[in-house]
Amino acid sequence: MTEAQAPPLPFEGSRRLTGPSRHFTAPGVVLETALGVAADAARLARWEGNVRAMRQALGWPDAPLVAEAYPGGANLAFVAPVDRLLCATEVNEWAWGEACDESVGEAPGHPATRDRDEATHTLAALARAQENPVLTALLDEAQRRGVPALLDDEILTLGSGSGGEDFPLQALPVPGAMDWTARGAVPVALVTGSTGKTTTVRLIAALLRASGHRTGWSCTDGLFVEGERIEAGDYSGPVGARTVLRRRDIDAAVLETARGGILRRGLAVERADVAVITNVSADHFGEYGIHRLEDLIRAKLTLARAIDAHGLLVVNADDAPLREAALLLDAPLGWFSIDAEAGFLREYAADRPACVARDGHLWLHPQGIAASGIDLDELAAMPLSVGGAARYNLANLAAAALAGFALGIAADTIRATFRAFGADNADNRGRLERWDWRGVRVWIDYAHNPEGLAGLLDLAQAQRGEGRMGISLGHAGNRLDEALRAVARTVARYRPDRVVLKDVDGYLRGRALGEVAQVMGDELRAEGIASEAITFLAEEAAGVRELLDWARPGDLLVLPILGVRAREDILRLLQSSG
Repeated sequence: MTEAQAPPLPFEGSRRLTGPSRHFTAPGVVLETALGVAADAARLARWEGNVRAMRQALGWPDAPLVAEAYPGGANLAFVAPVDRLLCATEVNEWAWGEACDESVGEAPGHPATRDRDEATHTLAALARAQENPVLTALLDEAQRRGVPALLDDEILTLGSGSGGEDFPLQALPVPGAMDWTARGAVPVALVTGSTGKTTTVRLIAALLRASGHRTGWSCTDGLFVEGERIEAGDYSGPVGARTVLRRRDIDAAVLETARGGILRRGLAVERADVAVITNVSADHFGEYGIHRLEDLIRAKLTLARAIDAHGLLVVNADDAPLREAALLLDAPLGWFSIDAEAGFLREYAADRPACVARDGHLWLHPQGIAASGIDLDELAAMPLSVGGAARYNLANLAAAALAGFALGIAADTIRATFRAFGADNADNRGRLERWDWRGVRVWIDYAHNPEGLAGLLDLAQAQRGEGRMGISLGHAGNRLDEALRAVARTVARYRPDRVVLKDVDGYLRGRALGEVAQVMGDELRAEGIASEAITFLAEEAAGVRELLDWARPGDLLVLPILGVRAREDILRLLQSSG
């Protein structure tokens, strides 16, 4: 049988989980079964038996495993030795392939699914080649001493920030030769959510810097140390986190922790001092076995695995599905809300740390809302709130204030920082930047899902006045068509006068040029937006120039921009032509 005719593999993806994941606290592996390959009870039971038998044959300890079914497939995961995770992915693929019998193919060069003895021989040789007893001894000793460890394919780092040291995996010291007293941990904050992550990261970093910490942070815009960008691009995954924590010139870190990195590799750290979950909305369905909101919530709540009894998990009390899931966790909880009168807070935040909006002010309640609080100032005095009208930024401010409290930052420092942050567009680049261009108001933001766009457009509608509104609209190609239509429906509710559809540079992700725009344009027209009000220009900066040419003084342009490079091109355009 030729390669072109080979039967398909029985799985879509197979990955190592190098840190805490939504499945386990320990490292392990996971695969998603292929569409069209039935993940019925008999096959799942056979997979489990295969994994247990092969682990026993390889001399690996018994450990948790899980078969998590979803519509059309299943996630198959198990805990495995950290130094043999590549071998463990092969075990997982073999176990599922064997369970599927002869209905699917097997990959050349991998363990034969039809010959158990040969598969065992192949996997045992692979396990021996990957075994690294010095690495596991160092990791065990680091855990015993409470020293953080960062591991990738080439380097082990013991300690973090100014207390860390890097060692090549091919030249590791034995534990007894280590100066463990020189290894230490820096304060770490993790931030995840569907919207507001980067703004909250920047706010917490600003608080840490104002309190005297040399701070590094990672986010979708890049890597930063003390306000200087050291790398541009999306660094909201484990690579960004490790890169920041390996900097010897920092003594505090704030790490944006996006869904993709959690699902692909797990968390980069085993422990954090505080973790924030801004909100969770229906997005990214169809990837990594995530098909329901509750699956996505559970993925985001992976951050709770990094919070011990001395930390704090900061959760949005206004997000009902998220808060109900958080209540089931065994983790110290703190709550933030822009509705201080919510019944939920009276019941569950009476004696837990909270930060709430009340009577136009932001209040911090370290001992719970039943106790006296600390007035952090009038919300309208905080530039990020846009006079108190930007409700989603009120939530970001409350979340950051509570996280800052958990990191030991004084109320006076929080108050002073919030009075200044956001007064300059550079404070929160790409998030609700407001420009005046020849009398045209231009807003640049990152909003890209229905909830984020609704928050942005609610504010735009309130500020629109008598002028017209134009919007630039595109999306990443890895979203389902229905997700693209939901974004278009959200925009259509606000009846924009002009819509310029675009491709997002670097985000086609398997789609043809103009395909995303076609889906969105069809939905806009179906929702009553006139065809003559809609145009398509593939390149983002060209689309913005089109909107600027169309606009007249008093109009408002809303520009949701995902790409860092495209945003910088547009900023140069506004700066040079204003």
